[in-house]
Amino acid sequence: MPTLQDKPKFPQVICAGVVVADHLCPPLPHMPAAGELIAVDRLVLAIGGCAANAAMNLSKLGVRTRVVCKVGPDMFGRFVSDILEAEGLDKAGLRIDPENDTSQTLIINIEGQDRRFIHTFGANKSLSVADLKAAIDVQNPPAVFYLGGYLILPGLDAHELADFLAWLGTLGVHRVIDVATPGPADYLPRIKPILPHVDAFMPNEDEAALILGPGTPAEHASTFHSMGAKRVVITRGGRGAVAIGDDIAVEIGTYAVNFVDGSGGGDAFDAGYITGIVAGETVTQCITRATAQGASCVRGIGTTATIFNKTESDAFIAANQLSVKPLSR
Repeated sequence: MPTLQDKPKFPQVICAGVVVADHLCPPLPHMPAAGELIAVDRLVLAIGGCAANAAMNLSKLGVRTRVVCKVGPDMFGRFVSDILEAEGLDKAGLRIDPENDTSQTLIINIEGQDRRFIHTFGANKSLSVADLKAAIDVQNPPAVFYLGGYLILPGLDAHELADFLAWLGTLGVHRVIDVATPGPADYLPRIKPILPHVDAFMPNEDEAALILGPGTPAEHASTFHSMGAKRVVITRGGRGAVAIGDDIAVEIGTYAVNFVDGSGGGDAFDAGYITGIVAGETVTQCITRATAQGASCVRGIGTTATIFNKTESDAFIAANQLSVKPLSR
């Protein structure tokens, strides 16, 4: 007869969406001119993408996590798979797309400027709702389902995704969605169907503006909430975040850290928030954890090199004050 120790440890969170191999440079003094060579101490090859970044944060924070993604049959796909395994993540949802290379991003950091990205969608573009549903064990559903990079995943039909999210809701799964927007486009037809089935919608302020047009982050959060999202958290980089929902309307500050590279900061924020949800914390505690993880991420080059583990995160939160101010509605 199986003992308690023999009981399978089912994933508490499923992280689905964009997974890439990132090529990063340290902050450069300027963009190279045509034909110019700038020497640096090192270039970094790292795993990246919303789903992988959030999953690695969650693993560091002690949350059992399964990754659902597509990679190609190439060396970068093997690299992604090996890193996920080394980080103790459940790879049961990783699939190989024989028709496409692994997605890659070239991230260029310039001192005092926001990052520049050159990206190939690769195998990510074949991720489907069927892939997402196949990763769910109905008898042992996760506490949280997270989809990162929605809007640059063309294989996800909005209405099929809405039905899937509604189904997850019947299983008691908390649904968290983040997006990525490559530039101006008509995104609302892909957003409106899903928001009534989303527990936390977490774009950054630039993404929110591309989706909705001009407005403040608080106005955008209120609009997304009126479209059906139960809670909306819009991140603002070094300016903090705003959160609006049935139970909250606040402006969140930031923690003072030595900023090196903003890559992955939003994904780390998402993971901190999800960790709080899994632990049954209040929304303010979830946002505090999220802000701490985001702060830990931007201290080094790459998306996960300097993220806090649970002990470090707890100590940082205890030692530092975070501003949380009410918003008038």
